[in-house]
Amino acid sequence: MVKAIRVHELGGPEVLKWEDVEIGEPGEGEIRVRNKAIGLNFIDIYFRKGVYKAATMPFTPGVALLLYISYFPFSRKNDSYIVNKSAARLLNDFRFSIVGMEAVGEVIAVGPGLTGREVGDIVAYAGGPMGSYSEEQILPANKVVSVPSSISPVIAASVILKGMTAQFLLRRCFKVERGHTILVHAAAGGVGSLLCQWANALGATVIGTVSTKEKATQAKDDGCHHVIIYKEEDFVARVNEITSRNGVDVVYDSVGKDTFQGSLACLKLRGYMVSFGQSSGTPDPVPLSALAPKSLFLTRPSLMQYTTTRDELLETAGEVFANVSSGVLRVRVNHTYPLAQAAQAHAELESRKTSGSVVLIP
Repeated sequence: MVKAIRVHELGGPEVLKWEDVEIGEPGEGEIRVRNKAIGLNFIDIYFRKGVYKAATMPFTPGVALLLYISYFPFSRKNDSYIVNKSAARLLNDFRFSIVGMEAVGEVIAVGPGLTGREVGDIVAYAGGPMGSYSEEQILPANKVVSVPSSISPVIAASVILKGMTAQFLLRRCFKVERGHTILVHAAAGGVGSLLCQWANALGATVIGTVSTKEKATQAKDDGCHHVIIYKEEDFVARVNEITSRNGVDVVYDSVGKDTFQGSLACLKLRGYMVSFGQSSGTPDPVPLSALAPKSLFLTRPSLMQYTTTRDELLETAGEVFANVSSGVLRVRVNHTYPLAQAAQAHAELESRKTSGSVVLIP
């Protein structure tokens, strides 16, 4: 038996329960990993609250979610995302969920016939399968990547999911280049901090929004050329002033409801609106006609769709680790909590009391 955080019902941080679980032994193509550090991400809160619907098998965390959520289409109902009816029937038997989608650990067992992985390897995974809030877990071997020896488990766990998110947002969703002007909301957050640093290194002019003066200082240090404290200034008016009313090439918006309409207003002609989160709530529906006056592009991307193949996963993670090793990305682990105190970590992240990355330690 090992300890894990499980969710028996949807709700606030108090539904995160510290319990004994049996996770079993690795099967074909699988490894058993003893987690050393676990990244906390806002998507964990979405699953805990039921904004996104998911269920996992407690004694083999990851298998159910990997097979069914990765390969069955989603539908939307009552502001939540659920797998289709065929997948839902298969998942109905799984009444408990182990949350978490990012971790680094040591391989302690490999499944029969598996090659390419050995006991003692330090590996990371991000995005799926769910189940990282556990002292140990079973993982598909093809979903993990090796961690360079120059990067500590805590740093790797704090950056693998957020860093791969930043990579596909900046390099593939909209390819940021020298001369572009971009707007990053929550610029002092885990992903926002990396977006600012990386975009600055690419030669872009970076505008960031934050909630406090302390976070403004961090955003400046991370490469923001212009920082807007949105509680003190109208960010749309300020962006128009900074860009001489030309607007920005792309907005990276993880806030959602509170910023969505303003983000659209900040875009230049043929600008890109990249909505990749909704920490303030789900944005109101947008008619397609609203995009027409400036011929805007709107996308709601997911890391899973940008790492569908093993090659894509290795390339994405490899670029992140290379940028960490070279110093392009400086990872701030500003908050660590024992895994058993995940509820406190969730509460502080959700109330915007944190900055940078948050890591749970088993």
